[in-house]
Amino acid sequence: MTSINEQLTQIFQDALVKSFGEEFKEIDPQVTTARDLRHGDYQANIALPLAKKLGKNPREIAQIIINNLSLDTICEPPTIGGPGFINLKLKPSYLESQLKSLYQNQRLGIEKVEDADQVIVDFSSPNIAKEMHVGHLRSTIIGDCIARTLEFLGYQVLRLNHVGDWGTQFGMLITYLKEVYPDALTQADVLEIGDLVNFYKQAKKRFDEDPKFQEAAREAVVKLQSGDEESQKAWQLLCDQSRREFQKIYDRLDVQLTERGESFYNPYLDDVIKALDEKGILEKDQGAQCVFLEGFTNKSGDPLPLIVQKSDGGYNYATTDLAALRYRIKEDNAKRIIYVTDAGQSNHFAQVFQVAQKANFLPDSVEVTHVPFGLVKGEDGKKLKTRSGETVKLKDLLDEAVNYARKDLENRLQTEERKESEAFINHVSETVGISAVKYADLSQNRISDYIFSYDKMLALQGNTAPYMLYAYARIQSISREGNINYENLGENIQILLKEDTEIELGKYLLQLSETIKEVEKTLLPNRLCDYLYELSKKFNRFYENCPVLKSDEPVRTSRLLLCDLTARTLKLGLSLLGISVLERM
Repeated sequence: MTSINEQLTQIFQDALVKSFGEEFKEIDPQVTTARDLRHGDYQANIALPLAKKLGKNPREIAQIIINNLSLDTICEPPTIGGPGFINLKLKPSYLESQLKSLYQNQRLGIEKVEDADQVIVDFSSPNIAKEMHVGHLRSTIIGDCIARTLEFLGYQVLRLNHVGDWGTQFGMLITYLKEVYPDALTQADVLEIGDLVNFYKQAKKRFDEDPKFQEAAREAVVKLQSGDEESQKAWQLLCDQSRREFQKIYDRLDVQLTERGESFYNPYLDDVIKALDEKGILEKDQGAQCVFLEGFTNKSGDPLPLIVQKSDGGYNYATTDLAALRYRIKEDNAKRIIYVTDAGQSNHFAQVFQVAQKANFLPDSVEVTHVPFGLVKGEDGKKLKTRSGETVKLKDLLDEAVNYARKDLENRLQTEERKESEAFINHVSETVGISAVKYADLSQNRISDYIFSYDKMLALQGNTAPYMLYAYARIQSISREGNINYENLGENIQILLKEDTEIELGKYLLQLSETIKEVEKTLLPNRLCDYLYELSKKFNRFYENCPVLKSDEPVRTSRLLLCDLTARTLKLGLSLLGISVLERM
């Protein structure tokens, strides 16, 4: 089903050709939803940029375009506003027919892309022998939302978890555990994950302070990387334990991932260095193999290289990322690769992408994108930490959100004198708590830092998950109260728009397709959150002003259809955010 924006754009492009000739066929008419609804529903801004090219007044150009528009069945007669904006007001009859088509479409009018390419979304990426913390929250749920949206649009999406499962950290940990807890290197799960994390911290401290331990740790890394059987077994045990802990979080967040850690690319690192050398872009600097890049300098203004092989012959993150990029293009046949990491890694990826282009690893046919995000901050405006100064564990954060949601639900049940089963309370608390955490994050512009507040994210009013979930549950209560079966409403259903609030709701329901395509293009989940929030507000205004079950036919059925269409839209939109709806709250 073609969106309203796409329909209007095509009509304007035809009008530009009729008005000014074939050379104007590819010009974007700049059709957008109107910012001020008093002037209409959509506007085209093309007259202003054409003024200089055509040597005419923008309003004169706008009138010429209007004279060649074929909009009789869609809009009221267009008007010209300001310096030359073409304002368009949709006809209720057109809206009614579009909404009927939307209602009868299982995908709510959103078509799948044709000949969909393979897309890789690289997200989450925790480190082995460490617990997932609040920093992993953003990457995990932003990446999941992007993957869900692209999957819904029909792309073949490979969700990759590039876990930190290789390198010096394992040399440190294995060396330390040999001294203090050797059983952990030969037997599964003899330590709790929290104990393993503490041992890692102590190993890191020894590594930084004790040269002999440092040397032993480096030797342990060499043994591991050379395939020593004992080292490999110890490494595998540590990885498996961490992996099981990660999976508990992923199950709770309903996130699917294919793990492909740093170790996976270890066999391909030598080839990266050889390829860079053959291309003639490898240079030795203070014993390290480097690639010097355009646009990157240090504080002194000297060129800043990307190190791809350290002076001791070891490899680093850049080498692994280059090997991963090569593999994803050559073996996975990816045409679009999206990396979801914190903003602090922006320079790293800009450098990796530039090296990949210089080395011809990255063809023009492949699009690579770094999707950066800001920090999660506490209500004091500082980086979110525990009272002891530790980074907040993701498990603890989720537990606390669910506890908050449970207390709020129990208070409401007491106030409303409602009795519900323990199973109901557990399910609603878990759903609302997890949803609130996800939505609070996704509703922010991901590039910005945001303040984490349980009270705000669990509020029943405002741009929160509970507000959306409550709007959906309210619609389901209408169906239960009226004993409505939407499949029995008949084939000759009609949507009638008479009141202002139902016209406003109807118009907004038709903008879902444009919103999802905007998320596909910008990779900004907050655009979808903004849409769902506005939709919920418009539905609530409609519900307050337009009786549904008490209306006479055919208005009653029409309004029931608007309710159901709203519920389906909320359910789809929330599912793309990774949020499950509730039939009752």
